[in-house]
Amino acid sequence: MLPEFMRAAVLFQPGEPLRIERIPVPKPREGEVLIRVAACGVCHTDLHVMRGEVKFPTPAVLGHEITGTVVQLGPGVSSVAVGDRVACSFIMPCGTCDYCAVGRDDMCEKFFAMNRLHGQLYDGTTRLHAADGSPIWMYSMGGLAEYAVVPATDVFRLPPELPLDRSAILGCAVFTGYGAVRHAADVRPGERVAVVAAGGVGLNVIQWAKVFGALDIIALDVADDKLELAKKVGATHAVRADKEPVAEVMNLTGGRGVDVAIEALGSAQTFELAINLLRDGGRMVAVGIAPAGQTAALEIQRIVRRGIHVIGSYGARVRSDMPRIVEMAAKGLVDFQQSVTAVYPLDQAQAAYDDLKSRKITGRAIVVMNG
Repeated sequence: MLPEFMRAAVLFQPGEPLRIERIPVPKPREGEVLIRVAACGVCHTDLHVMRGEVKFPTPAVLGHEITGTVVQLGPGVSSVAVGDRVACSFIMPCGTCDYCAVGRDDMCEKFFAMNRLHGQLYDGTTRLHAADGSPIWMYSMGGLAEYAVVPATDVFRLPPELPLDRSAILGCAVFTGYGAVRHAADVRPGERVAVVAAGGVGLNVIQWAKVFGALDIIALDVADDKLELAKKVGATHAVRADKEPVAEVMNLTGGRGVDVAIEALGSAQTFELAINLLRDGGRMVAVGIAPAGQTAALEIQRIVRRGIHVIGSYGARVRSDMPRIVEMAAKGLVDFQQSVTAVYPLDQAQAAYDDLKSRKITGRAIVVMNG
């Protein structure tokens, strides 16, 4: 028997703290799954919304990488069963738009137009409401709550060897890193890779670069604790990003620069730094989400004459990549659990984002729903 109400961390206005509210447990509709959430990752993208740097309607429930247990199926769902342990990615593909039809569900039109702009699912409504019936908008599935409705296209079984709570970061930090390394950068054996910003996403970029055969993996950050963790998960070199990093990387690469630079923070400074680490013909992949309107300066002549590639990467391809990511994690090819460095109960969700803002979290934090 499902409860009538649940706890959720609600953002009422940008700039205000999250408030824990009791709201009705949502119900899945056709093609949807209701999940009892075990854990939700704490991501900088949520922080952008909380600060008002990314426009999103309020009141809203944020949180977009979750794990949990299936408790109810909407009509037409047969891909999972009640009782399954599952993980969900932050991109929730509609499965029907032009991009989804050709396997590029990382570019799903309905996800961007309906969910990311309006906080809705694909019938044009939200599943979350206040006790008085007024709408509460969903950032992805609205994972900072005890229950979440997710389209069945974005629900993937977890094997028993993966922990239910820490596996939450498979859906964004690990998923985003995979997309950047495997698809956008297409890292090849023997290449040199620089990772600018060794936070939750950057740590997983490092691991995927190692999996796909990078010869040297150079982590850059301004925090020594992050660089130490980066070396533990696979970086071959650690460079302080605030102490002549370009010269240091050139020294490490015989003056040539790296084949691939992946930027995982989302600032003009780190974006420009990543470009300047490249060898001729190199590939820079931008992963970090910046505040709306943020721009960076590029030297056009160098981009053109030296064949520099600048590539954006929002995530991996949900329906084809998430099963591979889960399988590779279960086999131990990536040890994503090392990058989970802080755990908070739902009642302390605001504290988690405060710590993220003040750079107190070395890797990735998760919020757990059972206390």
